[in-house]
Amino acid sequence: MSETNTRMAPIVVDHPLVQHKLTRLRQASTSTAGFRRLTRELSLLLCYEATRDLPTEAVEIETPVESTTGRTLSGKKLCFISILRAGNGILDGMLDLVPAARVGHIGLYRDHDTLEAIEYYMKLPDDVAERDCIVVDPMLATGHSAAAAIDRVKAAGVTNIIFVCLLGAPEGMDYMAARHPDVKIVTCSIDRGLNEKGYIVPGLGDAGDRLFGTR
Repeated sequence: MSETNTRMAPIVVDHPLVQHKLTRLRQASTSTAGFRRLTRELSLLLCYEATRDLPTEAVEIETPVESTTGRTLSGKKLCFISILRAGNGILDGMLDLVPAARVGHIGLYRDHDTLEAIEYYMKLPDDVAERDCIVVDPMLATGHSAAAAIDRVKAAGVTNIIFVCLLGAPEGMDYMAARHPDVKIVTCSIDRGLNEKGYIVPGLGDAGDRLFGTR
């Protein structure tokens, strides 16, 4: 996929199971264990949608009954790239669906005054430029962290990138569209907006704190 000036419309997964699990995830009363489980389940469903257009090829196989033609994945292999720390909560569900995928990590934190993303760690597979990449982070708020992470991934030679998040804000969607119009976004919901602290509303709180029990 080449970069263009045409904005790619985000994909909001409105499947009833996704929306039901998202509602439970939002609830303040959901326990840490429940939040982790729901995040894993939602991540698997989002991965299903994000990988919908993977290329396939015909192969001849033998079933216990007869010969037949099936389809198997072809083309580039996948790499999941987690934006630390909260992105790690999404990895398990995705790896359940695609266990052979490689995994990369990018460590970023948000400066609370400027809201800019500051990098402190990056480790990607050696062959990442030869793979299609799915970058994951539970929240797309201002979009600064996601855009900064994708800057690094593109600098490593990756040309086909999808961004997956549980929730997004219109401000983050617009920022990503301006910085990376070629990157498809897959999410469960685009919420109302950001509050004065840069948090998504109504949102679900701090995803990292809720995943790791540090709230």
